[in-house]
Amino acid sequence: MNGDGADGRGVNGGLPARVLVVTGTGTGVGKTVVTAALAVAARAAGRSVAVLKPAQTGVGGGEDGDLAEVARLAGPLPAPLTTRELARYPEPLAPATAARRAGLPPVAPADAAKAADELADEHDLVLVEGAGGLLVRFDDAGGTLADAAVLLGAPVLIVAEAGLGTLNATALTAEALRARRLAPVGVVVGSWPAAPDLAARCNLTDLPEAAGAPLLGALPAGAGALPEADFRALAPRWLAPPLGGTWRLALHP
Repeated sequence: MNGDGADGRGVNGGLPARVLVVTGTGTGVGKTVVTAALAVAARAAGRSVAVLKPAQTGVGGGEDGDLAEVARLAGPLPAPLTTRELARYPEPLAPATAARRAGLPPVAPADAAKAADELADEHDLVLVEGAGGLLVRFDDAGGTLADAAVLLGAPVLIVAEAGLGTLNATALTAEALRARRLAPVGVVVGSWPAAPDLAARCNLTDLPEAAGAPLLGALPAGAGALPEADFRALAPRWLAPPLGGTWRLALHP
């Protein structure tokens, strides 16, 4: 699947944005691998990139989290990828719940926005990867990734699933963004199956309508398991030109 369905302003290769928030319609939709692909495309365009993970859950102190995976896939060249994690909590729960159960301080949206601003002072692009969906709570005050995006005034990229049920989740995420005067910059399918069913094929047409934003790419299922060199060579082909890639929608239901 590659063809012409992408439009919209560039936010990566030809990009006016300095910070891009990456959210998912839920957990396990492919945010981390999409974030790595965005970093690859931006670095290939000669941009310095930092990736911020405000809250990492489900990972212990000495274990590799999402940022280690992004750094592995994006590679050490042309320069080491800058990554920053503000907090981690061992249980695989929403950040606010995981922080409370661990007896650790939570991350507030203002903390995430401050860290992103600091990184943006020294990098061309900062990618802020959320935990779970857009409205998962960071703290007991109800702060969310959406609140951090509001503080930053940053565009938000939605990572969605391919199959049945994704249209409702995508529409709800986009509606929550617009309620905060944040327009989604687009949607990327986080894991496109090798043998897509009817629902997945139809969703390529319907996702932009559900989001009110263009479809800006699709990563093949298993992309994160590719050898790092292959991932870096192929990543720009999975993202549309506004994200610094060459992807074009060609598969029609």
